[in-house]
Amino acid sequence: MKIKETYIKDLLIVEPKIIKDERGYFFESYNKEKFSDFGIDIEYVQDNQSFSKKNTLRGLHFQNPPFAQTKLLSVLQGEIIDVAVDLRKNSATYGKAFSILLSEENKKQLFIPQGFAHGFSVISETACVMYKCDQFYNKASEGGIKYNDPSLNINWGIDINDAIISEKDQFLPYIENCKSLF
Repeated sequence: MKIKETYIKDLLIVEPKIIKDERGYFFESYNKEKFSDFGIDIEYVQDNQSFSKKNTLRGLHFQNPPFAQTKLLSVLQGEIIDVAVDLRKNSATYGKAFSILLSEENKKQLFIPQGFAHGFSVISETACVMYKCDQFYNKASEGGIKYNDPSLNINWGIDINDAIISEKDQFLPYIENCKSLF
C-alpha cells in the first residue's frame, strides 16, 4: 500500500498493492499499522455505502465539530470524480478544491481528514461508493457548500445541466457564506 500526499496538506491518496491471478485479485483496503506508520491514528466507527446512477452529483457535505468526520473513500463499482474542499480557515489551501478519478478499476482511495467538504459525481452508468468514518453521523452538525460555487471552479466530469442533484444540495450556500466551524 502506498500513501501519497496531495498539494493540500493532510489530504491523501491511498494506492493499494493489487495481487492478481487467474482467480481474480486481492488487496488490503485498510491496514491500521500502515496508516499509523504514516502518522495517522484513526479509529473508524461507521461504514457508509451509496449507490448512484450516471450524472448523480452528491455534495459538497461536511459535519462541524465536535462531530467532524475523517473519511476513507473508495469505489466498489463504477467510476466517480471525487472532490474534497479545504475548509480549515488557518490552512494555506483554504477554499481550494482537489479532485480525483476513483474507480473499481484503479482501486485508489481518498483519505479526507476533518475540516473538508466532500462530494462526488458519477461518470459511469452506475457507481457504488463506500467510505469509513471516524465519527457517527449527526444531523444537527451537518453543513455544505453549493456544488457550482464559482470560486471553487470544480470540474465534475459531467454536464451540470444533466446532473441529478438533491433538492437539499441545490440550496447549499457558497463557501463565503457556509457555516463551517473549522
